[in-house]
Amino acid sequence: MMEKPKIKNLKELKATGYKSKSIKDELSDNLSELIKSGKPSFPNIHGYENTVIPDLERAILSKHNINFLGLRGQAKTRLARMMVKLLDEWVPIIKGSEINDDPLSPISSLGKKIIKEDGDDTKIDWMHRSERFYEKLATPDVTVSDLIGDVDPIKAASLKLSYADERVIHFGMIPRANRCIFVINELPDLQARIQVSLFSILEEKEIQIRGFKLRIPLDLQFIFTANPEDYTNRGSIVTPLKDRIGSQIITHYPHTLSIAKKITKQESDIIQSSVYIPELAHDLIEEINFAARKSEYVDFKSGVSARMSITAFENLVSTAKRRMLINNEEKTSIRLSDFTGVIPAINGKIELVYEGEEQGADQISFNLINEGVKTIFLRFFPEISKLEKPNEVTPYDKILSWFVENGTELFIGDEFTNKEYQDSLDEIKPLNELVKKYCKEINNEDISFIKEILLWGLSSFKKLSKNRMLDGIEFKDSLGSYLKNLNSDQI
Repeated sequence: MMEKPKIKNLKELKATGYKSKSIKDELSDNLSELIKSGKPSFPNIHGYENTVIPDLERAILSKHNINFLGLRGQAKTRLARMMVKLLDEWVPIIKGSEINDDPLSPISSLGKKIIKEDGDDTKIDWMHRSERFYEKLATPDVTVSDLIGDVDPIKAASLKLSYADERVIHFGMIPRANRCIFVINELPDLQARIQVSLFSILEEKEIQIRGFKLRIPLDLQFIFTANPEDYTNRGSIVTPLKDRIGSQIITHYPHTLSIAKKITKQESDIIQSSVYIPELAHDLIEEINFAARKSEYVDFKSGVSARMSITAFENLVSTAKRRMLINNEEKTSIRLSDFTGVIPAINGKIELVYEGEEQGADQISFNLINEGVKTIFLRFFPEISKLEKPNEVTPYDKILSWFVENGTELFIGDEFTNKEYQDSLDEIKPLNELVKKYCKEINNEDISFIKEILLWGLSSFKKLSKNRMLDGIEFKDSLGSYLKNLNSDQI
């Protein structure tokens, strides 16, 4: 950060040749320089390179007020906050001004009075760009007084002023954000009459407070965020206000697995060298999110935030770490059975439809994990339904026969030591053959994880029975495979 400028009064400021510039000109000019330099304007925002960011750059260059429209967890507010970096690092203001008056172009009566009385000796202060960001969450209790301002009877009494004197006005958040970026989150939640109060500020550059009609050309960059669901469930953006917003930019969820993984890795608060994380575990976290967005039991209008992947990943690593601490081990690896530990993170991030509520959040979350496993399973292993032909041998017969012939089940405990976990998977010898045949590019460290994928996949396709116990997961022969083998024995 550059040091705060040393200029202390208006005379010194004029001597530098400083020229006033509106906030939208600042944003446009600085963005232009950034684009010409080839540097990214919004770094570390993944998946928007060819969609949202070009639209946003065009809106800034057009000097528009902006509305981000999209479901929750689509980086709307983050984009708004990042626009601060496009502002000039320092701007001068009249010291003592309530609304950040520009020394060369004051707009408030107080600012004009100070300049008139002190002239070139007017004291100057400097405002850093980090201070030029205001944010307000739209809630039903927000009032015009909060946003625009109101008459202050205490000020009138203490200064012995008439209510007809505009000096009795106490400015709200928007006038005090003059020369700043002002964000209103969840705009449709703002009552219609409050939205109406923004009309004159956006278009006519004036504010109206308790009968005062002040012509104050506020210099603001408005950013609004809205969720399409809000248009029907709680409120809407009144049409005249929408008409005054220059650009409406549609945001979206990541389109690909690789982008989703990149976002989760970047945003998760995990630094854990003692827990090995297979790349397939990262894949599965995102596949669960994709499955949730397609699920008939999850309300698609509400959306499934990217925060679900982030918190689920953090829970996953914590599940492994907790087991490692219980067993007093120095290192461990993520297991597929650890994914039951991410269920609380999923529960809090999905809105269920009526049918989903009937089944319960825990069950739906467990089903979403199964759907994600299916996707990973089919990436490596043949699709079971295409192999089911009469009297034909399938690659899975030996594994299924192991469960039938042994008449037993495989149990993987949540708190198994590394050795107990490995020994339990090694019991099923046919697993090794299939993994060697179909997973040649898998690292040795990931072999156990892919073995679990194989078992979970077979259970997801109803070839094995998988039961969630209080202290682990149990696999055993399903009724179907049992009857199939029983009939073949009779023949």
